[in-house]
Amino acid sequence: MLKSIQSLLKINLTGIKTNDLPENSGVYLFRNADDKIIYVGKAINLKNRVKSYFVNSPLPKTAKMLIDARSLSFVLVNSDLESLLLEAFLIRSLQPKYNSVAKDDKHPLYIKITQEQYPRVITARKIENEDSSAFFGPFPSSNKVREVLRMLRRIFPYSDHKLGKRPCLYNEIGLCNPCPNLIENIKKVKIKAALKRKYHLNIKFIKQILFANFDKVSESLHRNMTKLSSEKKFEEAAVLRDQIEKLSYVTQTITPLSDYLKNPNLIEDIREEELKSLKQILDKFIEAPSRLERVECFDVAHLAGSFPTASMVTFINGDPEKALYRHFRIHQIKRSDDIASLSEVAKRRIKHLKDWGIPDLIIVDGGKGQTAAFNGLFREHKIPVVGLAKEFETLVFPKNDGVGFREFKVPKSPAKNLLQRIRNEAHRFARRYHHNLLKKSLFS
Repeated sequence: MLKSIQSLLKINLTGIKTNDLPENSGVYLFRNADDKIIYVGKAINLKNRVKSYFVNSPLPKTAKMLIDARSLSFVLVNSDLESLLLEAFLIRSLQPKYNSVAKDDKHPLYIKITQEQYPRVITARKIENEDSSAFFGPFPSSNKVREVLRMLRRIFPYSDHKLGKRPCLYNEIGLCNPCPNLIENIKKVKIKAALKRKYHLNIKFIKQILFANFDKVSESLHRNMTKLSSEKKFEEAAVLRDQIEKLSYVTQTITPLSDYLKNPNLIEDIREEELKSLKQILDKFIEAPSRLERVECFDVAHLAGSFPTASMVTFINGDPEKALYRHFRIHQIKRSDDIASLSEVAKRRIKHLKDWGIPDLIIVDGGKGQTAAFNGLFREHKIPVVGLAKEFETLVFPKNDGVGFREFKVPKSPAKNLLQRIRNEAHRFARRYHHNLLKKSLFS
C-alpha cells in the first residue's frame, strides 16, 4: 500500500510557487535528495501551511529539515479528521527522520475510556493486561490526541477527573456537562438518574465515533431530536440539533486511509463522482446546467438579531476556492429575519455577476422562504437556485413556473457528501465573521 507514495507528484523546492498549492485539507511530505521521506505533516489548508515554512523564521530543527529537503508531495483528503488520521498512519509506517517526537512507537499514546461509575476520557500509555476495548489509537503525539479530544468534547462533553465534591471548572464552560461531581450531589432520584443517563450516552457516542461509527451516532441523535420535538421539548431538541451540526462538520465523510494511498488521485475521482451524483438529482427537478463547475452557497449568522452576517462560499469542481469567498454585513432593519437578510444578500450578489463571476448553481442554506429570497432574482438570469434544509439534508426545488416548491430528501450518496461539505463551509464562514464583529464590539 505504501508503494503508491512513490507515485505522488514531487514538487522541486527550488523556486516552489506555494500560491499554486491547493487550499484543501491534506497531508504533506518532505523528501531528501535520495527521495526518502524525512518529514510528514498535516494541514487544514495545505497552501498556507507549506507557505509558512518559507515566509517565517523556522526553529533550528525545522531549519535543518528544510536544508535536507529537496522536494514536496501531498495527499488531499476530505476533512480535518482524515488528515489527522492519515498523518498518524504515515508517521508510524514511515518513521520519518524529523518526526522524531512522534515516531517513537515504543510507548504509543492512546485515548482511554476508564471503567468507572462515571467513565473518564483521558490519554494513556497502553498496558498489556488492561481491557483493550477501552483504548483507541495509537496516535503519533500528545498534540494529536488533544486535537481529537478537543473536537469530541465540544460535541459530547465528558469528565477527565475523578469524583470530587464540587462541579469542576470545565462544567462552567460546558465541556463537562453534566459533571459527575454535580450529579452525585443531587438528592432527587429521578433528576440524578436522568443526568447520569445523559452522561453515559455522551460516553457511548464518543466510543462509537472513535470506532468510526459516525452514521450510527447521527441516526440516534436525529431520532432523539425528532422525539423531543414531538413532545414539545424544544430546548432539549435544540441541543441535539447543535450536536448533529457539529458532528457533521467534524466528521463529514471518512474515506478509508488505504484508499488514499492506493490511488494518489483519489480526491479528484471522489469530486467527479460527487458532482455527477448531484447532477443526476438536479436533472430530475430543474433545468440544471450541463456542468456544475462553479457552485455558490449562502448562509446567515446572528445572535438574537445582533451583528447579523452572511457568507458566500464558492466551490470550483467540488473544491473550495477561498479567493472567491465573500462576507456580507447585514443592514436591513429586521436583523433576526433570515429571509429578509438573504433577500438583501441576493440583491447585492446579483450586482456583481460580471466582476465576481456567474455561478452554475446557487445553494441557499434553508427551506422554502430562504430559497424564494434568491430564486425570485436569479431565475431571470437563468441561474438555478435550490435550498438545503438542515433536517435530513432535504433539497428544496422551486417549480419551473415560479409558484410552489418540491422537496427531495437526499439519500446517502456522493451528492449528499458534497452538499454537507458545502453547507458546513458556508455555515463556518458566516459564523466566523459574526464572531469577529461580536468580539470587536465587546472589546471596543
